Amino acid sequence: MAIGRSSRRAFLSAAAAVPVVFAGSGGFVRAKGRQLIIPSGANLLLRGINLGNWLVPEGYMFGFEKTPTSAREIAALFNELIGPEEGDKFWPQWRDAWITENDIGVIRDLRFNSIRIPFDYRLFPYPAFGLLDRVIGWCRAAKLYVILDLHCAPGGQTGTNIDNSWGWPWLWESKADQDQTVELWRAIAKRYRDEPTVLGYDLLNEPIPNIPVLEKYNDRLEPLYKRIVAAVREVDRNHVVILGGAQWDSNFGVFGPPFDSNAMYTFHKYWTAPNVSVIKSYLDFRDKYNVPVWLGESGENKNEWIAAFRGVLEQNNVGWCFWPYKKVGSEGCVMTAAKPPNWDAIIAYGRAAPASVGDQERIKMRPSLNECRAAFSDLLRRVRCENCHMNEPYVRALGLGPVFRQPRPGPAT
Repeated sequence: MAIGRSSRRAFLSAAAAVPVVFAGSGGFVRAKGRQLIIPSGANLLLRGINLGNWLVPEGYMFGFEKTPTSAREIAALFNELIGPEEGDKFWPQWRDAWITENDIGVIRDLRFNSIRIPFDYRLFPYPAFGLLDRVIGWCRAAKLYVILDLHCAPGGQTGTNIDNSWGWPWLWESKADQDQTVELWRAIAKRYRDEPTVLGYDLLNEPIPNIPVLEKYNDRLEPLYKRIVAAVREVDRNHVVILGGAQWDSNFGVFGPPFDSNAMYTFHKYWTAPNVSVIKSYLDFRDKYNVPVWLGESGENKNEWIAAFRGVLEQNNVGWCFWPYKKVGSEGCVMTAAKPPNWDAIIAYGRAAPASVGDQERIKMRPSLNECRAAFSDLLRRVRCENCHMNEPYVRALGLGPVFRQPRPGPAT
């Protein structure tokens, strides 16, 4: 693995040392004024990474081009290629392989201090609670904070592939879906109310796209947040609640004055100029209301851009969590898994027209069943941390660097 063979001295000298502050068993991180603070009173500047493609699969992170994109579309393609029985077996194995204790060790050794975990409501209560319990335990030992992110809400808060919904943000039209969202967060808060490793709850990822016909839902966002926070506070007074703006977490104009004393506001920024003008409205919001703001997602850009934008954030005391930790066949991340043989043929098949047994041209493109099953089995091996490649330029762009440890070999697959 590249971590064990890197030019260690040069990498360490190029990377900024990041002081570690961790509440641990001593208490909880809290919002106080414009800062997050640990129980000792020290300020905490978050430097995190998103565990994308783990509990919310996305097509491009497998290397797919245009289609499939959402989790359900990916699952349908996999069922088509290896059969529904094998497809059902694949996903538990995927969740066990994509994020392991070794991955959390790498994140610790690269001197991140936090992770954000996107999840799909469909996985609750199980297997999600078991998977989250396991990763939270690893993070507790590694002294990493965990932020839980509802990426796919009931009905869908965006109506796009990223929330695995049905082409419209039905959450805003359905009281039943809103009620389910409230009760899901109540259950999560009840489970983790005594866990200091969990820093907070990111209540809705990127609600309401910047599409004019959907902006009619903007005035429904903060009322739903208030309902969710009220339910959380019935069972949990300890954790930070994290509120994202409308239009992909970009529009803070939907917010009135803060309604909870332990809240942080989050924004996402992609493909903008990497200068302070991009975040000025959020800094103004922070100063006006004396609350912390946090960049919950950014990235998917050249390393030079990432380095520049990360510098702007830190110069303005804004914590961050870049996207993502790992991908298949792409180096725009911390760790890359190599594509298996025949994976390009699977990608080509995936972007072809929808399936039909009678579609002879598409049938000709289809890899054989043996090739597909071999590729999927190999993928599960290749995505394990110890078989991945670490992208040092990406890590340098984040101003971080490793205390090198060779990951332990994973279980035989």
